[in-house]
Amino acid sequence: MIPLNLPEYSFRIRQGEKGNQIFDRVRKKFVALTPEEWVRQNFIRYIIEEKKYPAALIAVETGLKYNRLKKRSDITVYDKQGKIWMIIECKAPEVKISQDAFQQVAVYNMSGKSKTKFLAVTNGLKHYCCEMNAEQDKYDFLKDFPAYI
Repeated sequence: MIPLNLPEYSFRIRQGEKGNQIFDRVRKKFVALTPEEWVRQNFIRYIIEEKKYPAALIAVETGLKYNRLKKRSDITVYDKQGKIWMIIECKAPEVKISQDAFQQVAVYNMSGKSKTKFLAVTNGLKHYCCEMNAEQDKYDFLKDFPAYI
């Protein structure tokens, strides 16, 4: 896998029946090691180890409903009251981060009863995070990912 714009971490990787697998410490199981999964696992480690997000309050591939469509958010971070605090969309490193990626994560945000405070998109090379301002119906891009509250 290619190096990402994140600190280097070590992972448990094994050969599975259909290719390499990486251990997901949040889901507590081995999953297929795709380029997107490589970004997701590195970013999970980043927010846990560098930003001090509690691993117990992180969910991976959480099911959401938007209108009648079923969607899955890549990484969901909850606050201490169990409300969604941040939604993170992960893309493979070769995927350019575009307005479409932000639109995808914004749709996930609209699917919840309570709106999240932060939305983020990463391809492992570039990372973007914005803070939602519901009162003014806008969002502001941040220079860095926020520390956990």
